[in-house]
Amino acid sequence: MRVLSSIGVVAILAGLLSTSSIAQQKSTAPAPRTPWGDPDIQGTWTAEAELSVPFERPQQYGERQLLTDQEYTARLAQTDKQIQTDNAEFNIETADRSNAGAVGSATSPPPHWLERGKTSRRTSIVIDPPDGRIPPTVPSAQRRGIGLRGTFASSTFNGPEDLSLWERCITRGMPSAIFPTVYNANVRLVQGPGVVAITYEMIHDTRIVPIDNHPHVGTSVRGYFGDSRAHWDGDTLVVDVTNISDKGNYRGSRETLHLIERFHRVGPNLRYEVTADDPQTWTKPWTAALDLAPQPDGMFEYACHEGNNSMRNILSAARAAERSK
Repeated sequence: MRVLSSIGVVAILAGLLSTSSIAQQKSTAPAPRTPWGDPDIQGTWTAEAELSVPFERPQQYGERQLLTDQEYTARLAQTDKQIQTDNAEFNIETADRSNAGAVGSATSPPPHWLERGKTSRRTSIVIDPPDGRIPPTVPSAQRRGIGLRGTFASSTFNGPEDLSLWERCITRGMPSAIFPTVYNANVRLVQGPGVVAITYEMIHDTRIVPIDNHPHVGTSVRGYFGDSRAHWDGDTLVVDVTNISDKGNYRGSRETLHLIERFHRVGPNLRYEVTADDPQTWTKPWTAALDLAPQPDGMFEYACHEGNNSMRNILSAARAAERSK
């Protein structure tokens, strides 16, 4: 059985390498076209395989963007172990609820929601700077303090504003909406002449992005997804995003956050890259990327507030704690 298991791992790795080679060959072919002649990037796509990839690159990998065969085999084994843990039966009364994210904990969804069955050779989501690390913050950002909002960052809950927009089922904002986290790692793109619609499975936000040369709206108009203007650069859709509300607080950024998104096909997949630039937060721009695979099963409804009592319970518990002092 050990021999057969080893043969199976080698076969899987060989198949993945072969698939990667084929994808690279196909990526040189012209992208498919819509009936009106634009590159066709439509479809439902998934970042599920990127769930196991750290956002910033662990330092032991240096500037390497891909794992070695040995490292990838270890990641596959860890993924398999995680699946077994996710699928294990647990008693809600005795589960380790202090371990954030663990199955059965207060911050974990039901095990059958989890999507951790696939993985990738990539060493990080951040691809630039070359070390895969987000650049340092500028002194003014350090002084004002940056980081998470909501239950993972605060112990004071005086009102809904102390919870993050995501916890309040409002939005994950830009560019968080496309990055995978535990479940609902899918996105759908639909094109029309001069426009593309982007729907994110988690919270079901939809952006309508015009493909034209019109200027951005005035700076007084702000939104959770900002103001997007797109154009084609060859087969790549380039989206320029400004006017993002600082209520989204992406990694501590301000209203000066400027994003450049790029979508293009690589073989059967869709490559997504986003460059974040905010001189009031980071010392220089940085870029993150996702390799999105076709998702033939489409997307499911995301009813965030259906039976959701979390915010009421958090605020009422905070008031009860105050009375008990």
